[in-house]
Amino acid sequence: MSHPEVLGVVVLARNGDRTEAYQDPITYEPGPTLSTPLGEVQSHQLGVYLRDTYFNTDNPSHVRGIRTDLVDLSQVHVRVKVGAEGAAVFDSATALLQGLFPPNPANRITLANETTVVAPLGGYQYVPVETVEPSNDRSLESWTDCPAFERHVRAVQASSEFKKVEKHAGHFFSDVRDFVFGRAASLENAYNLWDYISTELTHNKTYAHRLPPTFVEQARGLANFRENLVFSDSEMGGIGNIAGRTALSSIIGALQRIAFNGDPLQFMLVETTYQPFISFFHMTEAVDAYPELAAIPDYGSALAIELRRARAPDVRDFLRFKFKNGTNEDFETIHVFGHKEDVPLTEFIYRLEARLHYTNSPLSADFDFNRTR
Repeated sequence: MSHPEVLGVVVLARNGDRTEAYQDPITYEPGPTLSTPLGEVQSHQLGVYLRDTYFNTDNPSHVRGIRTDLVDLSQVHVRVKVGAEGAAVFDSATALLQGLFPPNPANRITLANETTVVAPLGGYQYVPVETVEPSNDRSLESWTDCPAFERHVRAVQASSEFKKVEKHAGHFFSDVRDFVFGRAASLENAYNLWDYISTELTHNKTYAHRLPPTFVEQARGLANFRENLVFSDSEMGGIGNIAGRTALSSIIGALQRIAFNGDPLQFMLVETTYQPFISFFHMTEAVDAYPELAAIPDYGSALAIELRRARAPDVRDFLRFKFKNGTNEDFETIHVFGHKEDVPLTEFIYRLEARLHYTNSPLSADFDFNRTR
């Protein structure tokens, strides 16, 4: 079925390149990190790409009726995760918005004395963002400071599947010790190993010349394996999917606003880290059709959820899902819940809404998300 008219879109974007970001493998308590010029370029490129896709009237996916020269703040809303990797995520959002809404000399004002003043940098557009801090809103970082999630992580690591892969990877962990300089070489610490190796490989020429072939690929594969287990669950409403369950609460809210003709919202950006992507692809069963999605998305990745309206007389709203892994790929349409075409908005909400978790307050120390199933 063809649904050519795009009424609006919600974009889930991952931050760009940054310095090493250690996180505790059980509690996910984060260490410090900063964005890099490379990461800012990656996010800016994503913003330019999104602008060409959704704000260019020559593109068949352009959002009908959205203002394309100067940002209309009633049509656009931006949420930015500022918990773990907060500085890098915030800078990535800023760079993305610079590409999405580039400077425009029309961003000016005429004063009472008839002097015309153009905004700095040739008409730079200042787009306000909603910062989402886990101390008062858990929607974009629900897995930290959560005893129930910590129990889930320990259960994952006690599973036979985890132990089998850990044993199989023993030789790699032994060989890689000389290249991680005191960091724990284990499957439990696989994400931090890969993060360190890939960061050094990108930014340290001496390290890049010394690292044996395949080491970064092996580290990436093991990190993918562990994080995919940790941020998924056999039950849609299980604790392993909590990153997706909380992020989707605001995403579905935005889709409902876009669908309502009386609400001006047409574009929502959620700038975040990798965890919600993994959970989302599991919750929507996308990994069944696209097993490569059961992994950590690259820097500058984006998931776009387009709200499209059917032709009369069927005036229902449908969703089309597109994903691009990093800045070197274009959007590819992915299908969810076993569908081979666009999904009705009502069905998407029906399947997920009972499994979501809505919260704007800190969690109590003994809160168990599994009770919301």
